[in-house]
Amino acid sequence: MNATAVPQLQIWRSERLDYGSAWRVQRGYTDTRGIDSPDVLWWLEHDSVFTQGQAGKAEHLLDPGPIPVLQSDRGGQVTWHGPGQLVGYLLVDLRRLGLGVRDLVDRIEGAVIALLAGYGIDGRARRDAPGVYVDGAKIASLGLRVRKGCSYHGLSLNLSPDLSAFARINPCGQAGLTVTRLADLAPAGADVSRQGVELRLEAELRRAFGYDPALSPAQDVPRERDDEHHPG
Repeated sequence: MNATAVPQLQIWRSERLDYGSAWRVQRGYTDTRGIDSPDVLWWLEHDSVFTQGQAGKAEHLLDPGPIPVLQSDRGGQVTWHGPGQLVGYLLVDLRRLGLGVRDLVDRIEGAVIALLAGYGIDGRARRDAPGVYVDGAKIASLGLRVRKGCSYHGLSLNLSPDLSAFARINPCGQAGLTVTRLADLAPAGADVSRQGVELRLEAELRRAFGYDPALSPAQDVPRERDDEHHPG
């Protein structure tokens, strides 16, 4: 890529996809990407699932009940994904952008905070606990992995999910942490649909990372390779 060129961002979009399949696609893309492979922002939702980070402690999984638990290779502790929660995976060549992991975290959090500000909501980041919080309640979580100088995994933002699953865990390893959702915080009549939030958050992420600001149509998501079975 020309060093003076404006970085490009490709958009993938899926409706509902199981966590394991999405994980394998991310791993496959990261392992096979070249120096000219575009960075990707992948929007999707997952079926209800608890995921444990690499250093996840079993003590934070209180009572999973019927919800499956999957071990992941992202950072952080246990969290929940499910319907009504927007997930954005960021497959970014950090070396190409000249960014470190802390920069990556700061820019994702900053984009979510800017999104919330557009709804008149005061979101805050915490240096000791990545994510975005509103009056102490967590609305967005981050979990990332870097391989070969490239990131995958990303962020989850609570739009309008049933939050009861969070009572079955210590969210992100924080006992007693409350969680919240955009639907309960946005002004009456505000567009908190997945489509509306995606477009607004994509614009904020493009701005935060210096990508071409022109919004682009979603591309087809690559299929899993035949040799990809279980992520480890």
